[in-house]
Amino acid sequence: MAIIWSADLDTDIEVIDKQHRRIVDYINDLEAANASGDRGAVGRVLEDLVDYTMSHFAFEESLQEEAGYKFAKPHKKVHELFVRRVNEYVERFNLGEDVAESLHQMLVSWLINHIKRDDADYVGTVKANMVNIVNEKKRNNDEGWFSRFFR
Repeated sequence: MAIIWSADLDTDIEVIDKQHRRIVDYINDLEAANASGDRGAVGRVLEDLVDYTMSHFAFEESLQEEAGYKFAKPHKKVHELFVRRVNEYVERFNLGEDVAESLHQMLVSWLINHIKRDDADYVGTVKANMVNIVNEKKRNNDEGWFSRFFR
């Protein structure tokens, strides 16, 4: 069954929400490719899903580190364990096993739980840091070069 995005999955960090929605699209594409019976399409979607998710994790982890999120390392571990789990499915797929349906179920369950629990935990810290960055840039833009030079 396809994932339908709902407001309870929003983190209220626009860039993260867009990335999460894109991951949902890939998961839904995986389901569609599997339903079509096209093993090549399943493989392509799986490859794209893994690549995109890895870049999303790296981005999310960098935001957490920059914000000083106290659970950044454990959060990164959760990502690493997930990647290892998905790679096991990819290996099984590459060996000819039909894993798309069970992988889809795992992805749906994992993503929803991860967003609602793990990701929801860092939102306050990351948003506060983003606000500070925006305010600092605004302050720098409001000051003249002379003031910034002597500060």
